[in-house]
Amino acid sequence: MIVFSNTTPFIALASINQLDLLPQLFNKIHVAESVIEECEEGGRILVPDLRSLDWIVPIEDEASAGLPFLFELDRGEKQTILLARKLGAGKVIIDERLGRRVAEYVGMSVTGTLGVLAKAKSSGLIPSFNAAAQAMRQQGIHFNAGLILRLAQHLGEIPK
Repeated sequence: MIVFSNTTPFIALASINQLDLLPQLFNKIHVAESVIEECEEGGRILVPDLRSLDWIVPIEDEASAGLPFLFELDRGEKQTILLARKLGAGKVIIDERLGRRVAEYVGMSVTGTLGVLAKAKSSGLIPSFNAAAQAMRQQGIHFNAGLILRLAQHLGEIPK
């Protein structure tokens, strides 16, 4: 299965030193060149050079003509959705609400960083979904507290 990821999941997982969850769960991650460039720009949270990771499959950006509803998205989101659609990706990892909605609109299976953490918890790769999600929030990654609570309850970490 081809899996694409946008920028934010790399930043969020790098913030808690859990980037290695991606290859453990999905084997290879396809990444648009524009997403690699966004990660290279740096910021408060350092993301390693994605090109140096053997589980990253860099994909050259495409001209974005043909899907006018992508206009509102940033370059990385546009390219992630365009390329995932073109290559028939089985899953797209994207956190931004508008990007998720557009990807779902064009028929893609979408998950986000919290979905990755939930899958990692269910697979026994991390001891606690809630602890990992809260650690990301402490690093300044903004996830809805109610969503974290519901997922932690669903995973049996917090009583309902």
